[in-house]
Amino acid sequence: MSKFNFNKTSIPGVYIISPSLFGDNRGYFMETYNYNEFKEAGLDMIFVQDNQSKSKKGVLRGLHFQKEHMQGKLVRVIKGEVFDVAVDLRKNSETYGKWVGVTLSEENKKQFYVPTGFAHGFLVLSEEAEFCYKCTEFYHPESEGGIMWNDPDINVEWPTEGIDNIILSDKDQKHPRLSECKIEL
Repeated sequence: MSKFNFNKTSIPGVYIISPSLFGDNRGYFMETYNYNEFKEAGLDMIFVQDNQSKSKKGVLRGLHFQKEHMQGKLVRVIKGEVFDVAVDLRKNSETYGKWVGVTLSEENKKQFYVPTGFAHGFLVLSEEAEFCYKCTEFYHPESEGGIMWNDPDINVEWPTEGIDNIILSDKDQKHPRLSECKIEL
């Protein structure tokens, strides 16, 4: 029996993954990644880097991608709640420019796999959130790129109810629209 439930989304290659939770009066245990089980589900990527961030309510990080050293990401939340988004940047894809999103939280323990060729971003919905992710490629600052978080052509439906203002980094405030990007993915 698999320790994971791999749910395909409306965009091929993007998965919502629910781990099995084993609990008793002491608490719980779960595997967050198992190469053999992921490979059996068709996800045979190798992860080379783990990252973690902490953000406050209203922080929006994204939409980020790497131009040359593309990263696949397995993301999850260990504290709080975020709305996480993947945007297809693969020019020859039938879903180019489309997005899929999921709420990730410490309660639902869901994970989101964002494959290479996608932009990624998230909005913090709780007072604070700690976000963890595994990457299939090392971070290369010279290769980073981004798309405007509120690009009307992509039209991500960010759940902003209860959020007074969106907090962006200086870099994220300057990202162009997808139609203005020169992306060769």
